Amino acid sequence: MTDTNAQPVTDGDITPPPAGTDFTPAAPLKDAGVDFAPEGGALSENGRTDQARQALKDGASKYTGQASDKIRQFADTGKEKATDALGQFSQLLTDAAAQVDEKLGAQYGDYARQAAGAVNGFSDQIRNKDVDALVEDARGYIRKSPAVAVGIAAALGFVVARLVQSGIDDNRA
Repeated sequence: MTDTNAQPVTDGDITPPPAGTDFTPAAPLKDAGVDFAPEGGALSENGRTDQARQALKDGASKYTGQASDKIRQFADTGKEKATDALGQFSQLLTDAAAQVDEKLGAQYGDYARQAAGAVNGFSDQIRNKDVDALVEDARGYIRKSPAVAVGIAAALGFVVARLVQSGIDDNRA
């Protein structure tokens, strides 16, 4: 049972009928009397939209607050670790100053002690400031000399990359 009169579909087959025929398209569903409101009443466009907006704002502010608290906690922990490391470095320089006195002379030992004092003073400055003050100081420094800031960031990135790479190499061995 095959249809031997099959023809391909043409534009004439899918165009609307000419004007004057009794063809009427279906009404859109929104105008067909269908109520899409949940049980309990009709949709209030302003009320529902405002409720949704408020829920989004509340959720966003909640998560923003949590993220802010977590970042502050990480920053405080990092600040403590950095000041401890600087204190240890200062102590290392102080200890090395005695050996420098013996091998190179008292003048060079004094340089090592001055460097240790500078590192220790820097560590104390960081320890005595809160994270917000440190961030504001960094922003001010970057505004004053952006080229130096980019250079420092590149150098720190290089050092961190070397440290990470050496840690990865140690784990493979």
